[in-house]
Amino acid sequence: MDYSIRTIRADEWEKTREIRLAALQDPVAHLAFLDTYVDAVERPDAFWIERAEGGSETGDGAVRQFVAEAPDGSWAGTITVLVERPSDEVRFGEAAKVDQTHIVGVYVRPEARGTGVIDALFRAGVEWSWTLPEPVIARVRLYVHEENARAAAFYRRFGFVATGERVAVPGSDSAQELEYEFVRPSAGAGSGAGA
Repeated sequence: MDYSIRTIRADEWEKTREIRLAALQDPVAHLAFLDTYVDAVERPDAFWIERAEGGSETGDGAVRQFVAEAPDGSWAGTITVLVERPSDEVRFGEAAKVDQTHIVGVYVRPEARGTGVIDALFRAGVEWSWTLPEPVIARVRLYVHEENARAAAFYRRFGFVATGERVAVPGSDSAQELEYEFVRPSAGAGSGAGA
């Protein structure tokens, strides 16, 4: 794998915008994201600037966006990790019952799939989660659309386990998102696997 995995920098809002728009044009974007290309492309620069600042190392620490960067500086993939505490406002899904992180915005460009990029991005996100200061993060969670079999297969291979929790997909009468978790190895009892 010829990619380096790193946190985005606050001034990389244009690249942040570009990879998000690419993700929203993916054939399975309707299953993977709660956003659309049509909506995202209309957002002003200020939105993307704020998003990049928040996901960078200089942000407030509530969000971290990781990218896989090729030697030429292009981004091959990304994930975003949200910190969720029981006292926080719910962004999506069920309220946090424990201190946890939540992986969202998972995307790898088609030409980089099968190269180990997604594994490296997930390792970075999970490892970052375990480094957060007290209170200790007990688990990493994510949601996957019930019809997104490719993503669910990767999550299981990586070590995530379905919790049995389901939430309705916003705007759908019947579609469900399934919750998966990866429990901190030192957390003892739990259904997830360690890194």
